[in-house]
Amino acid sequence: MRSFSDLDEREILALAISNEEEDGRIYADFAEGLRADYPDSARVFSDMATEESEHRRRLIDLYVEKFGEHIPLIRRHDVRGFIPRRAVWQVRTMGIDRVRRQAEQMESEANRFYQQAAGRSSDAAIRRLLGDLAQAEVEHVKAASALTDRHLGGEKRGREDDSARRRFVLQIVQPGLAGLMDGSVSTLAPVFAAAFATQQPWTAFVVGLAASIGAGISMGFAEGLSDDGKVSGRGAPLLRGPICGLMTTIGGIGHTLPFLIPAFWTAMSVAVAVVVVELIVIAWIRFRYMETPFLTAALQVMLGGALVFAAGILIGIS
Repeated sequence: MRSFSDLDEREILALAISNEEEDGRIYADFAEGLRADYPDSARVFSDMATEESEHRRRLIDLYVEKFGEHIPLIRRHDVRGFIPRRAVWQVRTMGIDRVRRQAEQMESEANRFYQQAAGRSSDAAIRRLLGDLAQAEVEHVKAASALTDRHLGGEKRGREDDSARRRFVLQIVQPGLAGLMDGSVSTLAPVFAAAFATQQPWTAFVVGLAASIGAGISMGFAEGLSDDGKVSGRGAPLLRGPICGLMTTIGGIGHTLPFLIPAFWTAMSVAVAVVVVELIVIAWIRFRYMETPFLTAALQVMLGGALVFAAGILIGIS
């Protein structure tokens, strides 16, 4: 990789042309990927891709006028200091807000690039050229904001944000919450039954570990095979299944780890405290994302947890 400070004006301009072409294609990919679910944002990115194409054309005209027909191939990843870009499909899967933030980052980076390039030039004509490009990028930032305001008024953006939130809840929160609840509650009985029956923390740990991993595998497959997500909108099974399975295992492991403490009653006290924290976290998630009143969610979760906990103790001491 070369340092930005080692590039001459010709190479800087060639890099600018490459950057504008890449950014235009990224915006076009964003538009295509968002068109089905977020048509208003898709129009924003389509217009931004058109703007990038116009900037690229102007840059090429200026380059040919200044340096001739041949434009050397120099790209963003050939130069130190540029922020690596995520693949387009990675950004899209993170949601509409992440796509918007990526676009803002791209515009900000382009602005800084032209400003630094203009400041480094000692040739009056080249400095003027790069200064014009820096100003053009400032105007592009303003144009992008204007495009967003035109296509995404408050009501439209609100609808898209609501849709994005619903998708996040359906595809991430719900399978994760189902797994966390199952892992936190269903493993209570075997863990505490083993603990009270044997008075051996290590035995309780082994039982809890096996129950947590087994429940995680079971819940992961059950969630992944429940539906393909096309009609329900719950997302890809290959995403939901691992999320549900992982959260199930985490829910069970939480109150299993304290049984690594050799002292039985110390381990038991810490495990009970962890269970309380787990149930509070579950109640908060239901309150935050499922619009369940916190007290109602807490009472429901605590009641279910207490019943399973009591069942485990009764089985263990019988």
